[in-house]
Amino acid sequence: MKRCLELAILGKGCVAPNPMVGCVIVYGGNIIGEGYHEKFGEAHAEVNAISAVSDPQLMAKSTLYVNLEPCRHIGKTAACADLILNSNIPKVVIGCRDANPAVHGGGVEYLEENSCEVVLGMKEVECLELNRRFFTFHQKQRPYIILKWAESRDGFIAPADQKQQWITGDESKRLVHKWRTEEQAIMVGTNTAVVDNPALTARVWLGENPIRITVDNKGRIPTTSQILNDEAETIIYSDRVIEGGRTAKYVEVAGGTEQLPAIMADLHKREVTSLMVEGGQQLLNSFIKCGLWDEARVFTGTTDFIEGSKAPQLGSEHHDEEAVGDDTLRLYYNKA
Repeated sequence: MKRCLELAILGKGCVAPNPMVGCVIVYGGNIIGEGYHEKFGEAHAEVNAISAVSDPQLMAKSTLYVNLEPCRHIGKTAACADLILNSNIPKVVIGCRDANPAVHGGGVEYLEENSCEVVLGMKEVECLELNRRFFTFHQKQRPYIILKWAESRDGFIAPADQKQQWITGDESKRLVHKWRTEEQAIMVGTNTAVVDNPALTARVWLGENPIRITVDNKGRIPTTSQILNDEAETIIYSDRVIEGGRTAKYVEVAGGTEQLPAIMADLHKREVTSLMVEGGQQLLNSFIKCGLWDEARVFTGTTDFIEGSKAPQLGSEHHDEEAVGDDTLRLYYNKA
């Protein structure tokens, strides 16, 4: 199962909204086939592992290991549970059940009903952690939300004059761009979109750009803004229809205190399983106030601002800490 997890994570950033899944087939104590779900819409891990077995006859005396319950339904690919049975594999060891209502329990029951021995729950905690985005998406009906910001050594997120100023070094910037390739969407507030004019792409790391998200209730974002270019998909939420030929990129959502939960609900409908929020003070505090966050990644630089916009407060101790170049990165997890 440890090997399944090692394989599964290779699909990070490529398989959403599907989960990351790895699979190995063992005969006589040796792995005779392995694979993982490599890209959304393509073959599942079980298919790739079974295809990798050079002698199909060995599968009749083999055990298949997979970190997530094999699917029973037919979607973009055929049902993996049927493939396992048709391959005459007599035993399947599963890390955890699937949270998708279309799968949950169905794969396990189907295998057992057809005389396949099933062992459920091996390294279950690790398997659930690996696919926390996927499980949050299905259980909470919203994306997995990661808050990210950088603050000065004396606790400010922006200087008093509000001018854009880099707080962290190049190593932290590269890491953030890597993170962007691993999440489905990225969000900033209106002020950040207007003042900083960010591109919100993964320019310094090889990978897919995330969907760019922002809010524009007053039509303040210029048509020349970088987030409206063709480098990545963009969704702009507004409490009104924005005139001027820009409505194709705008989605109307009622304003007020319910706007943020409504945006998360709309992203869920669009099958966006994860969202990184890189907004300013106002947007980040709105997420925190609503309890809409699962983890936070906070960089602390080496400069002092003396005064300015105070960094958000999470009200809890950080869980992990590491150095990134000259900066300090602290990780928080919302256990509420």
